[in-house]
Amino acid sequence: MTTSIDPALISRLSGEFAALGTQMGVLGRDLDLLRAQVVADSVAASAVSQESTGGTAPQQSASADVAGAPAMPAAGVTAAGAVPGAPMAGAVPSAPVPGGVGRIPMPPALPSGWARPVPGYGAPGGVGMSGWAAGPGGVPGPSGMPGGFVPTMMRGPGGGAVPPGVPPRPPGRSAPKTPWWQQEGMISRVLAVAGVGVTLIGVVMLLVLAAQAGFFGPVPRVVAGAVFSAALVGAGVRVFGRAGGRVGGISLAATGIAGAYLDMVAVTAIYEWLHPVAGLAVALGVAAGGVGLAMRWQSQPLAVLVVAGAALLSPFVTSELVLFAFLIVLQLTCVPVQLVRDWPFLHVVRTVPVTLATLLAIAVAVADDPAQGRVYWLLTAALAIAAIGLVGGVLVVRRRPGDIVAVLSFALSTVPLLVAPAMFERNSASLVAAVYAAVLLAVSALPMVPKLRERVQIPGSIAFVSAIAGSFALLEACVGVTRPQTLPIALYLVALCYLGLAGQRRSRITAAIGAAFTLVGSVVYFTIVAPEALATQRLAHLRLGVATALGAVLALAVFAVGVWCARRLPGMAKGGTDESTLFVVASIAGLYAVTAAAVSIGIATGSADGFIIGHSAATILWMAAATAALFFGLRNLSRSAAVAKLALGSGLLVTAAALAKLFLFDLATLDGLVRVAAFLVVGVLLLLAGTRYARAFAEAGATAPDSAER
Repeated sequence: MTTSIDPALISRLSGEFAALGTQMGVLGRDLDLLRAQVVADSVAASAVSQESTGGTAPQQSASADVAGAPAMPAAGVTAAGAVPGAPMAGAVPSAPVPGGVGRIPMPPALPSGWARPVPGYGAPGGVGMSGWAAGPGGVPGPSGMPGGFVPTMMRGPGGGAVPPGVPPRPPGRSAPKTPWWQQEGMISRVLAVAGVGVTLIGVVMLLVLAAQAGFFGPVPRVVAGAVFSAALVGAGVRVFGRAGGRVGGISLAATGIAGAYLDMVAVTAIYEWLHPVAGLAVALGVAAGGVGLAMRWQSQPLAVLVVAGAALLSPFVTSELVLFAFLIVLQLTCVPVQLVRDWPFLHVVRTVPVTLATLLAIAVAVADDPAQGRVYWLLTAALAIAAIGLVGGVLVVRRRPGDIVAVLSFALSTVPLLVAPAMFERNSASLVAAVYAAVLLAVSALPMVPKLRERVQIPGSIAFVSAIAGSFALLEACVGVTRPQTLPIALYLVALCYLGLAGQRRSRITAAIGAAFTLVGSVVYFTIVAPEALATQRLAHLRLGVATALGAVLALAVFAVGVWCARRLPGMAKGGTDESTLFVVASIAGLYAVTAAAVSIGIATGSADGFIIGHSAATILWMAAATAALFFGLRNLSRSAAVAKLALGSGLLVTAAALAKLFLFDLATLDGLVRVAAFLVVGVLLLLAGTRYARAFAEAGATAPDSAER
């Protein structure tokens, strides 16, 4: 073991200690620079404050070095232990203060998390940093900072701009959400709405309860209500013009206008001082004045409070038929407003009260069997609501095609007239439903006529709602004019029209309506012609006949047109899974309809063996349809593999069903020559199908080698 010291090790250790000393010196300098930054900010703020007041800083405040900031050593002087050529630990770079008096520390590096320093600090060899703008050559900037350094917006950890001196928000944390009761103006709005409601209830009590209790006379009550309402409107106009008086002005004006409307309802309905026509005219003027003031103030809440207050409290003033006229006036008054303003809540309050009140009155009329005159007045009210809803919906949606609330309001306005036929006897109800269906379906069909599309300009959403409501009315008419045995016939006829139009126009909406009528008709038909009615001769003679036979034939036509329509709709892939499923469902439904038609025709002939003959014919028809499907599929083998596969699959499926029926049902049920005929015909058809099937595949096999040789 040697005892000599390795010179290389000594040299390496010396270099490492020198580097460590340099790093420690830099660390100390950075800490001093951070402290000097705080002092520099306070000096700059003081200088700006004195410049703004027109004064001058005392000579002593700009001394040679800022208090507490160590000065730079003189040239050639180094501290003990310092590395030659490196800045002294704790030394702070400084620059002259504008005006040449004293020096001020240079800005230090930013803390961790802020933008990193960049070259160009403004002095030779300096280091610039985000948040400061350096002028060339250390020229003083407008802030008074040395070297042209001007405080600018700094970037926080999240990347957003943060003013100098404002700490950044920690990343991933959002500002706390203010509770609703502490939000600006929320409590005032709640109190205002509550005040409107309570005050209007007081007006109703003045007009109604005081009359019932015998307090005051009719004239003092009405005059007091009118004066009180006018005073509220005047106070609202006065308050609205003052600072912060918007909420109070709106609430006061809304209360006064709604109170005046209720006063007119009482004058017309309770005291009968005015003819209903005159009373409605005055009420129309009051409501128009209210919504006009709302438009002038550009305040939807004012219009909503006026209409809602008058509509909700009018039933407490009177429940006579004139009530519906006053509610319809409110619905009508708001239509011009909706043409100018996009106020969705006004749509709701002008439509919902009158609709609900009419529906409730119709329900009471259906249950109590009222006088005929009341029934006709309710029908008139339902007609007026539907007409205003249709006209208003068309006009509003023309201007704003995306106004969904207007479309929903129109849909709601159609409901009372759909329910109104329930008040009448069967024939009158069918007539009302049929006329309503004709009008609505005409509205929905007008956009489909090219020559009328540009003239009438019915929006698509309105046409859609009209088609749906018209279909319900048409369903009511079908139910009214038919018996249970003939109802499927009417439904299938309507479905045929819808599906045919949908296939021609490639309209999904029309196809959906046609499918709905098909489904309803099939459910009704299946209820009448249940499997037990087809399998039991006694039930078959009770339920089946000409009507069920015609219904089955129409069902076959509907299924065929439905398949054609579905294949023409956009999005239906040829030869895909959807098309295959469609054919399978249509085939199963068609087999049931064929069986029902054959058995119904057999029963309708009046023959004693009609049931047996019908089932034999049904089996033969099943096998004939299967053979036709197989032949069609074999013919299209070389043309369209997808079509051929679908046809062959359907044919084989129907063949299996025909054989199952032949052996499981016909063999046990049929007898005599009918059974023999069924087996002979089905066997011959099977032989034909098998022969054609074998020949087709033999021809395909012979064609393949020839193609390979060529």
